[in-house]
Amino acid sequence: MMLLAKFLGFGKMLLMICIIASINIFTYIGVQPMPSWYNWCISNKFYACMMIFFLCNALEGQLVSTGAFEIYYNGVPVWSKLDTGRIPQPQELFRILETQI
Repeated sequence: MMLLAKFLGFGKMLLMICIIASINIFTYIGVQPMPSWYNWCISNKFYACMMIFFLCNALEGQLVSTGAFEIYYNGVPVWSKLDTGRIPQPQELFRILETQI
């Protein structure tokens, strides 16, 4: 998944550069005429780049998310969501920290 997220990040930057430079990437892959959505992107560079940036960042975040949540106190692990499958309640967390002190 990490490789896919890196590829998506590279593709995002490449697409934004092509939009800012008004490069018709579809002529290079043999698609004629240029799709209307890409024409809109070239006409509205700022909005298109912002939309691409935020949507791709959301996808990249989902691809690299592990769901890990760990708490360490003085280098000692006191809670791991991967081990327990849940996040601790505040009272439970305070009790765990009090026993470690």
